[in-house]
Amino acid sequence: MIKKQILAALLIAGTINMVACNSIPDQQQQQNIALLQQHNWELSQIGATEINIKNKSRPNLVLNAADQSVSGSDGCNRLVGSYQVKDQQIQFQNLVSTRMICTDNLQQVERFNQALTKVRAYQVYDSTLRLLDRHGNVLLLFHASK
Repeated sequence: MIKKQILAALLIAGTINMVACNSIPDQQQQQNIALLQQHNWELSQIGATEINIKNKSRPNLVLNAADQSVSGSDGCNRLVGSYQVKDQQIQFQNLVSTRMICTDNLQQVERFNQALTKVRAYQVYDSTLRLLDRHGNVLLLFHASK
């Protein structure tokens, strides 16, 4: 009888432990998604290249949780589209932008737009957002605007 009670207690404890462990990643994931969607993200780096431009023409992104839309600027043109998030995966879709003629930072604008099409994952820590390719390489590094 005592063996059955001990076995039952161990089974209950094991079940509680499994449920608790499984809910921690879900909670962390929800926190990460919330952080991702609470900021105006200003670009500070493309690949390993730091961006040294004025805030007015600095590329930025804003992710809207309500309709999973993304908006922002590539430093010249306004852009809008949608995104999907699952776990640490993110993908931008249906991105369209205005077509203004900009002579400043043209190479940066092209690199930014190309990088957005390759994004497959993200990492967010406090006020830093890293957008990664499928191999885990940092494509774009953002900081939350103040």
